Amino acid sequence: MRLLKRCSLLILVVTALNTQAASVWKVSSDQHTVYIGGTIHLLSPDDYPLPQEYDSAFEAADTLVFETDIAAVNSIEFQQKMMSQLVYADGTTLDKVLKPQTFANLKQHLAARNVPIEAMLQLKPSLIALTLSVMELQALGFTSEGVDQFYSTKALTAGKPQTWFETPDDQLAFIVGLGKEDESAMIDYTIKDVAQMPDMINVMRSSWLAGDMATLAAATIDEFKANYPQIYQDLLVSRNNLWMPKIIKMLNDKPVEYILVGAMHLAGPDSVLVKLAEQGYKVEKL
Repeated sequence: MRLLKRCSLLILVVTALNTQAASVWKVSSDQHTVYIGGTIHLLSPDDYPLPQEYDSAFEAADTLVFETDIAAVNSIEFQQKMMSQLVYADGTTLDKVLKPQTFANLKQHLAARNVPIEAMLQLKPSLIALTLSVMELQALGFTSEGVDQFYSTKALTAGKPQTWFETPDDQLAFIVGLGKEDESAMIDYTIKDVAQMPDMINVMRSSWLAGDMATLAAATIDEFKANYPQIYQDLLVSRNNLWMPKIIKMLNDKPVEYILVGAMHLAGPDSVLVKLAEQGYKVEKL
């Protein structure tokens, strides 16, 4: 499983609706343009074909820019490296790491899905969070490749160059450190998040595809930011800030870039779109 790319803690997972709007923006300086699309890292089979706005930006772009090197993340070598850093190798077990109530809640959550807690005892909490999210999303029918994988493959076929903001090792380091301040709080959040997925999917779908970032933020980011400020800071704010100089550089060069990043990076007061508008760039939805 491509766990690094399929966690609701790390990405906003939503599906496409057959409407006329999409989460794709054109950002312009006085002389140059980039396109920015909110990605869905996991889709259901019924979500294809994708909205036309995504293809329009693809056709207009010279280069595609992703969060990370998708081919490298999907390689067997990297998957093995990820597992080696996310599984306890010193005899530590999960029940010794989590608070008793959190461990009991996790055991109950897994039992309801016919998964024995013993299967998870050697996994670190960050990998547990990834696994819980993947399990729930697959149960809800999200089994197909997402927007980023789709356009990475399409760019390869079309001969368009690809680049990225973060190396796979950068993302792995983030995952390994996720929740270090309070691993039990991270698991508590994930269990709560997973429980809300069936009810929240439709809200996420409609607001995402309409490009309604205010509604998307109200449905997902506001509570996250209030209850887990450090994870919010690490997951979104710090990374957005690191990406901004790179995006601004793209707005000052000749090639047209098509940036595809998780939709959470485009919603809320600390989003990439807000930061670009604050710096005077023209931001308009396709």
